[in-house]
Amino acid sequence: MSGKGLADDRKFCLEISPDEEGLRLDRALARRLPQFSRTTLQGWLRDGRITVDAHTASAAAAVHAGNRVAFDLPPPAGTDVQAEAIPLSLVYEDDTVIVINKPAGLVVHPGAGCARGTLQNALLHHAPELSVLARSGIVHRLDKETSGLLVIARTEAARLALIGELKTREMGREYEALVIGTPPATGFVAAPIGRDPRHRTRMCVRSGGRPARSDFVVRERLGPYSLIRVRLHSGRTHQIRVHMAHIGFPLVGDATYGGGRTRHILARQALHAFRLTLRHPRTGEPLTFEAPRPDDLARAITALRAGDTT
Repeated sequence: MSGKGLADDRKFCLEISPDEEGLRLDRALARRLPQFSRTTLQGWLRDGRITVDAHTASAAAAVHAGNRVAFDLPPPAGTDVQAEAIPLSLVYEDDTVIVINKPAGLVVHPGAGCARGTLQNALLHHAPELSVLARSGIVHRLDKETSGLLVIARTEAARLALIGELKTREMGREYEALVIGTPPATGFVAAPIGRDPRHRTRMCVRSGGRPARSDFVVRERLGPYSLIRVRLHSGRTHQIRVHMAHIGFPLVGDATYGGGRTRHILARQALHAFRLTLRHPRTGEPLTFEAPRPDDLARAITALRAGDTT
């Protein structure tokens, strides 16, 4: 199915592609819209909220290339997250998307033990209309102590389109990191990541984990440390931190994955999402954003260039 024709909010159309010929309708939709369960999609089909070539259809109906699938979905449940006047570093904003430069220390959305003071609270104050969207339009996240770029959808159609870009890897995410040691000039890590069975707050490379790949290139050697850039091909929790530690080069300042002895250099993991590329979900225009290196990371790199590792 093609993503062309996405309209506003809950009304949009998709087109069945040749490689989906003959699939059950609910299976084809679940494949292309993984953010919705098959049970949810089947319910919308029963309610007539999804039509094929302007006609209602059963979940078991076979689809054919060129079929036009139209959606008129109910609004999602509102959020109970409270709006808070927290400053945001806005990089770009229009009526469809918001791009922000998240500082280190800001949690993306509320969770256990953190109900206030998050990016989601700040977004609801900045743009109250986000309250009707799942996670207030946040489609990807950064760890609390990771700085850098995030995109937020302002409409449901944009949210679905951006989730699709993440799934198909049209959205590009590049990071800067300081690591301990001297990795090869270029390389990649392709290793599955899952929850650490012994430490439930950590992730690890493990059999049965979700596939993950990170490509890296060394930008600068800094004595016993290296400044690298990493491009993600997937978006697993703690992916760069886990992958680099797995091959023996943990991030400076990352106490969770082996860099705790270097917190005198940087008091957080040295990771910054510096570049984000995406296709605008409404216009289709390719967009590229960059966020400057934050002051704490810049100071750490300057000190290492001067040979100061104390």
